[in-house]
Amino acid sequence: QEQVVESGGGFVQAGKSLELSCKVIGNIYSIGSMGWYRELPGKEREMVAVAMESGSTKIAHSGKGRFTITRDYAQKTVRLQMNNLGPEDTGVYYCHADRVISLTARDRILWGQGTLVTVSS
Repeated sequence: QEQVVESGGGFVQAGKSLELSCKVIGNIYSIGSMGWYRELPGKEREMVAVAMESGSTKIAHSGKGRFTITRDYAQKTVRLQMNNLGPEDTGVYYCHADRVISLTARDRILWGQGTLVTVSS
């Protein structure tokens, strides 16, 4: 069964850094895009950063200049390096993979369970 395993997150002070990691496991043939979304308190889930199958990346405006996404296509992992964090970044971060093709599924969308990031002022 395909699933997403997340790690990282936690509590940091403003101005510090955190790295989130995510791996898709299972009998995977291919993955489209992989990335990170987040839910800020009282807000809807939003895109943070995405690494496309083509190799290009997208970073949300809120993370430009601070966040970097790196994908390892062979290992089926994606990492989000977040620098200069602020209290406005506090929320639950979710790893996402789409167009997953595996031994048992086609074009599946996978979500991680979410990891909490808390930034104190």
